[in-house]
Amino acid sequence: MIDTEHVTCDTCTAPTPGVLDASDEASRAWPRVDIEVNPYKHDFPLLASHPGVAFLDSAATAQRPACVLDAERRFYETMNANPLRGLYKLSVEATEAIEQVREQIARLINAPAPVDGTPRSHDIVFTRNTSESLNLVAKSFASTVLSPGDEVAITIMEHHSNLIPWQQACRAAGATLVYLYPTKTGALSDEEIAAKIGPKIKIVAATEVSNVLGCRNPIEKLGAAVHAHGGYLVVDGAQSVPHMPVDVAALGADFLAFSGHKACGPMGVGVLWGRHELLCQMPPMLTGGEMIDSVSEQDAVWAPVPEKFEAGTQDAAGIYATGVALDYLVNHVGYEALQAREAALVHYLMSRITQLPYVELIGSIYWDNHHGVVSFNVKGIHPHDVASIMDMDDVCIRAGHHCAQPLLTWLGVENLACCRASVAFYNDKHDIDAFIEGLEHVWETFHA
Repeated sequence: MIDTEHVTCDTCTAPTPGVLDASDEASRAWPRVDIEVNPYKHDFPLLASHPGVAFLDSAATAQRPACVLDAERRFYETMNANPLRGLYKLSVEATEAIEQVREQIARLINAPAPVDGTPRSHDIVFTRNTSESLNLVAKSFASTVLSPGDEVAITIMEHHSNLIPWQQACRAAGATLVYLYPTKTGALSDEEIAAKIGPKIKIVAATEVSNVLGCRNPIEKLGAAVHAHGGYLVVDGAQSVPHMPVDVAALGADFLAFSGHKACGPMGVGVLWGRHELLCQMPPMLTGGEMIDSVSEQDAVWAPVPEKFEAGTQDAAGIYATGVALDYLVNHVGYEALQAREAALVHYLMSRITQLPYVELIGSIYWDNHHGVVSFNVKGIHPHDVASIMDMDDVCIRAGHHCAQPLLTWLGVENLACCRASVAFYNDKHDIDAFIEGLEHVWETFHA
């Protein structure tokens, strides 16, 4: 059994030390999925060609199935042309391929149709990654609504991509950045939400799933709270869209950002969805080719949404392959099967890791509070040493601050670093067993 290390802060109570015992575990139902059998690994060329590798870093980037790799090559072999810029057949086909992915994503997240009759797919903007999508909102939208004395609220568990842009936006507008802190289980309480989201709040920006704690935040409650004061909700879906259904209407989101590469797609493709009327009022962040309606010597008129935000040549092949990746997740694997399998993997991982007395968990001691992510440290051993030694056993985990330094500071984590194992549906029992054996190897190396 293990104890967890946490701290308290002035405004809330962080998770207190606790022990996972049999009565706790028995009271929490878990999905009975056969994780010994793996029907997915053969779809992934890297995993199939390296059967001894236990890849447990999917929160950083997912592996790509063969169909996605084939799609990117197929684009270049069959429709390689600059979309939106030509009237010839290849360019038209490339344009249609990208527009079909916009519509596919709009359906996936249940984007509402704009009241002016504009196709809802026009509210899907392609960027390079989640970071760029969030920067676009913070730089182009925040400036239209923030004034001196206003407040922006984020959680202490935000990835730097959803933290630094709001620091910058508040500094530019003379606004104040307010933090929400989680309670014992790593979740945000109703009391904390009520205390922090008041009349001065203009924007709440929050991750749906923490990339360190693995907990899912009550996005619906955050949306209701900020909308009650006439504000706006920005959702970082980087860790949720690849693992669970996301419905922007049900969440009450005004903006949603995520990346293709965490959802089995190529690197370099990000997505921003925003409510149509908000996107229309925003100025572009980047300017140049293809984002204009007309240009004179002294002025320019912007193109309509989404072209207004997509300056220059897009990664058309990557966008096309991202559509194939999302189709693979939703229609080949299916969110229901994906969630059940990942829950079973986390349950097994937690049941094994809690038997190691030298491991300190970061976050909740309960498996069902971890959506694919389990962070931890090994007593007295630097996380970088842990990850390096485990790499010798072909176990791939992440070690460092995970772009969440304020969270680790608040938690009092030594060296502002921890280890993180993150699972995906293509993992299996063998991967978890290799992970546990790797931890045992780490401990033995330092205590031989």
